[in-house]
Amino acid sequence: MTEDEQRSTLATRLARASTTGAGRAVAGVIAVIDVRPAAKPMHPRGEVLVATLRRHGGAATGAAFLDEAGEDEVLVRFSRSVGLPAGWPDVNGLAIRVPTPDGPQPHADVLFAGTGQGAVSRWLFKPSRLHRGPFLGTLLPYRTPTGPVLLGARPTSETTWELSWARPRSSWTPFAEIGLADEPGRDLDLSFDAVGAAPSGLEVYDWQRRVRGPSYAVSRRLRGTVSPHELEPEAQSSTTMSSPRRST
Repeated sequence: MTEDEQRSTLATRLARASTTGAGRAVAGVIAVIDVRPAAKPMHPRGEVLVATLRRHGGAATGAAFLDEAGEDEVLVRFSRSVGLPAGWPDVNGLAIRVPTPDGPQPHADVLFAGTGQGAVSRWLFKPSRLHRGPFLGTLLPYRTPTGPVLLGARPTSETTWELSWARPRSSWTPFAEIGLADEPGRDLDLSFDAVGAAPSGLEVYDWQRRVRGPSYAVSRRLRGTVSPHELEPEAQSSTTMSSPRRST
């Protein structure tokens, strides 16, 4: 076996260990937290804004969402995990609803939480006193044709955020920018679902759906709401500000 083949084999083993070991442990913790009995178990208060997602293109992951350039109108929601008062350390949250016109659902939700950026800390929650940032990650990987990837987000100004992707142990590569609308945000009773659908070319691992799917269903029943993925087509078309639009 050549040196390059040895490196490739080692990288594959590390990725597999990340998705089956640490990733499943994180999913289990999230699932337990998600079903806490409360009106809204996690991220009870937040701010929803319309934003523009501009993808640069140029990556070679095999996932169109990361590889291809494009511009979409999206919804974003900023929140704090437990909802502690300002100034207290809490895990920041960011949810992004992106259109998926070619997918089985009209949109997909990408959920981020405050984490570190390192090879180990990207798998761990990281509380912050800041209202937003400083770095948020998906914690759990998506499947692509070339292997698992995680997504990350960080603010670059008051109204812009940079999105990046990384392999389980690689450095982060920027692939998009989010520009927030210059208007006050408001909270809406939207139900975000990280495992219901994924952006184009990304796939949610089956073990994530098995671990986290029931917790989302329980949470929605406690709140008396449903995910837009569960609505009939007629009901989906009648919801307001629930689905973003893709620019032509």
